[in-house]
Amino acid sequence: MIDVAEIGNMQLKNKFLQKIPRTVWVLGFVSLLTDISSEMIHSVLPLFLVSVLGADILTVGIIEGIAEATASILKVFSGVLSDYLGHRKGLAVFGYGLSTFVKPLFAVATSPTGVLIARFGDRIGKGIRVAPRDALVADSTNAEVRGAAYGLRQSLDTIGAFLGPLAAFTLMAASQNNFRLVFWLALIPGFFAVALLTVGVREPTTTQTQENRSNPLQWEALRSLGKGYWLLVAVALLFNLGNSSNAFLLLRAEQTGISASLIPLTLVVMNIAYSFSAYPIGILSDRVGKFWLLVGGFLLYALVYLGFAFVQTPWQTWGLFALYGLHLGMSQGLLLALVANSIPTNLRGTAFGFLNLAVGLALLPASLLAGGLWQTLGAEATFITGSLFAIAAVLLLVINRKKYLQI
Repeated sequence: MIDVAEIGNMQLKNKFLQKIPRTVWVLGFVSLLTDISSEMIHSVLPLFLVSVLGADILTVGIIEGIAEATASILKVFSGVLSDYLGHRKGLAVFGYGLSTFVKPLFAVATSPTGVLIARFGDRIGKGIRVAPRDALVADSTNAEVRGAAYGLRQSLDTIGAFLGPLAAFTLMAASQNNFRLVFWLALIPGFFAVALLTVGVREPTTTQTQENRSNPLQWEALRSLGKGYWLLVAVALLFNLGNSSNAFLLLRAEQTGISASLIPLTLVVMNIAYSFSAYPIGILSDRVGKFWLLVGGFLLYALVYLGFAFVQTPWQTWGLFALYGLHLGMSQGLLLALVANSIPTNLRGTAFGFLNLAVGLALLPASLLAGGLWQTLGAEATFITGSLFAIAAVLLLVINRKKYLQI
């Protein structure tokens, strides 16, 4: 028999797919290729640092914290610059290109300092590209499909994020854990991503014809972003103070008995769940609202981190990575869509830049705190603390819920 409800759901998805413009699709596939390249490296980098270069856990936290904080600070300036110039694509191409061309530094690194330099260059590229890219998605879409558009881009991005660790796992198994071979081969999808972005994206005319340019960093411009926007920035800051690098999740997976060659597959599981949830949740958010779905995503994170604090067996760890991916699908795109729907059009780059600055300012102390707690009190303290920060962010969001229920 024909399932009428299923046919209706398929028609709804097709409706949203047809309304999502070509630019969003291209940016999604650029993110897919870039994430294959980046995650081939990141999925094995903590083990490379510890087992090959002899770094301790605190050093891993310092490297990850400095790298991610650098990226987020730069997102402010690239976002502001894209608003001022009225052009976003050039900054995005430069950022993606820089991240690709520094990847050989991972392959030739002989010390933790060498890895730090490589991560620093890679994250500078990310810092330059992300805010203009997120603003391009908003510039190219209508509010009625914006949740779906961000969800689609996140889903495509995350397909790359699980194909990357899968490729790393295959190469590590075939080459008897040759980390440097994985790092060299990660260059290939990165080159394709830069080429696709260069030839495949055409900026909307609204970002090319701005007149009477003004400084987006002036007080009046920043105040015009609104209290609701700045509260979202505060929520993101508070939440990410407990959201340390995924490197700690990988090290926790190893502690529970998962072998080194299988560690990259934990990220595959996480990103499969992320990929398959982000776009459907984006569609759902355009129909029922984004606020409570975002709250649910944050609460799920709190539960998952408590799980990582007390996990004892490999099968439990695999399940927690899947739930962590579902949390990402329920939160990452929805937060961006909430921001995009609540700010002036001409300040989108600036708004995404400051949002990412808040995340970046949190990531350095978060990684340092996680590494310090791990070494002094054990892994349990690291993950319990992360859970408590997430709960505090939820409380702040719910207390001010009236600002967002209609967005």
